[in-house]
Amino acid sequence: MAGVKLDGAGAQKMKTIEEALKTLQTIHGMVERMSIEVKNQKGAGVIPQQIKRIATPLQGQLKGQFGLIADQVSAMILASGRGGGDQLKVRAMREFVAQIRTALEISAAKVKDQHSVPIETADG
Repeated sequence: MAGVKLDGAGAQKMKTIEEALKTLQTIHGMVERMSIEVKNQKGAGVIPQQIKRIATPLQGQLKGQFGLIADQVSAMILASGRGGGDQLKVRAMREFVAQIRTALEISAAKVKDQHSVPIETADG
């Protein structure tokens, strides 16, 4: 039974998605840390600025291959800088992280589907 592998473009896209998921995991940890701070009535402090600092390169990284996901990251960056209550920011950030993660996972499945090529075997 022959297997499949990704072509060059697919491999590059998957690498971008994997790096983006790692960065998103870091952002998610910061959002949860912000949630704990807000829950303990300490205020968000500098955490929204740190999220912006981490998310900005992520947006640039995704812009070339996954423009719509990059736009979602841009929206998250804007939401983290807006005024309003800290609890509202936490809720919005959690929603953005979930949307971006879902979009990245869907994109990964599409890349695997669109860029798969059969592996040539010697006994074929």
